Amino acid sequence: MRYSVLDLAPVPEGATTAEALANSADLARHAERWGYHRYWLAEHHNMPGIASAATAVMIGHIAQATSTIRVGAGGIMLPNHAPYMVAEAFGTLAEIHGDRIDLGVGRAPGTDMAAMRAMRRGLQDSGDRFPEDVQELIAHLGPRRTESNLRAIPGEGTEVPVWMLGSSLYEAQLAAMLGLPYAFASHFAPQALSQAFEVYRRQFRPSKTLEKPHAMLAVNVFAAATDAEGIRLRTTMQQAFARLRLGTPGKLPAPVEDISDVLTPDILAGVNQALTISAVGSKDSVREDLARLIETYQPDEVILTGQIHDHDARLRSFEIAAEILGNS
Repeated sequence: MRYSVLDLAPVPEGATTAEALANSADLARHAERWGYHRYWLAEHHNMPGIASAATAVMIGHIAQATSTIRVGAGGIMLPNHAPYMVAEAFGTLAEIHGDRIDLGVGRAPGTDMAAMRAMRRGLQDSGDRFPEDVQELIAHLGPRRTESNLRAIPGEGTEVPVWMLGSSLYEAQLAAMLGLPYAFASHFAPQALSQAFEVYRRQFRPSKTLEKPHAMLAVNVFAAATDAEGIRLRTTMQQAFARLRLGTPGKLPAPVEDISDVLTPDILAGVNQALTISAVGSKDSVREDLARLIETYQPDEVILTGQIHDHDARLRSFEIAAEILGNS
């Protein structure tokens, strides 16, 4: 079972963006030593607590800080970008860092309307061009097309692996139709997880890059020395998710001793439902949670994320998870 890291370069309360970027590089170096297979970064905009907005730049930063771990996007929100320019950016990364670069693409904007307007995307186009954009992107990264005078250089011939990301049946069906590996955003939107995996596997059509379906499960991990400490670490993510839903995002909040002191029962219930796919607590508890999730959903690969306020605690959480998965 390959296990990987999904990072949003969190900016904790009391920290700077520069410190958050340095922390991501530090986590990546540790993850490489601990046996993680990939280190992915996610595109979000207009969020004070997330520093991975310029995702391709961050990928270069992480790839430069490491030597063997695969580095990529989990993902690039394709509606925000021209496929041609994405191909150039990731082709450049591949030419610099070799066969270590992944390109996960998503259909959501990863932001609000103000940021979408600022990016000049979605204003003129009508309708959903995502399927066409994905295929255009793959073509730009493939062999030279003699019938076209348009070439992505860098990009052409790099064959950077493209993954489909999503949290609905739409992306599952598209990934199956195009024969792409599929990563489900179960760490914050688990509702359609079982059905999406079933649809993806049943409808999958082999492609030149993938012979059989390959499904990735995203899991929140909050691992610590004790169950109580793991539960305390999770309160950071619970608060951050609640603030996002309430339209008041900020820097990553410090943990609290009792989450019910800061979130009302109805808000907490909704947050906990969204964060169902999580492994929390001591090493034994996290091992049990991960084993249950893997047995239930039968992923081909897992990717772990953990919005943890303290950098040392975050490192230790990922280290514990690696010890579990590396020996499973």
